[in-house]
Amino acid sequence: MDRGEWNAEPGQVVLRPVGEIDMATADEFEATLTEALRRPGVREVVVDLADLRFLDSSGVRVLVHGVSVGRERDVTMRVTGPQPGVARVLRITGVGTLLGLADSDADQPVARGWRGLD
Repeated sequence: MDRGEWNAEPGQVVLRPVGEIDMATADEFEATLTEALRRPGVREVVVDLADLRFLDSSGVRVLVHGVSVGRERDVTMRVTGPQPGVARVLRITGVGTLLGLADSDADQPVARGWRGLD
């Protein structure tokens, strides 16, 4: 997982993970996210998922943990721009709203395919 990071405006940090967040990369992403949430003067951390192709349960865990760390420090943490596959994972796990996604981004009902999973 590669990541980009920048300050979009005062008090805001934007993280842009690239590639995949899975068991192999979750610890690195968690360290980066936690560091951003604990920076002095930060009021909001935005995780832009536009360049993330894959997210597994370990990545979901890191995002949910980030919300918790943010709340402890009175810092808002939210995600934006998930690709369809990543949005589907967030929708299935039911964490889209917690992560600040609009209903149209991640909380739509899951269409049912022949396996009941599609």
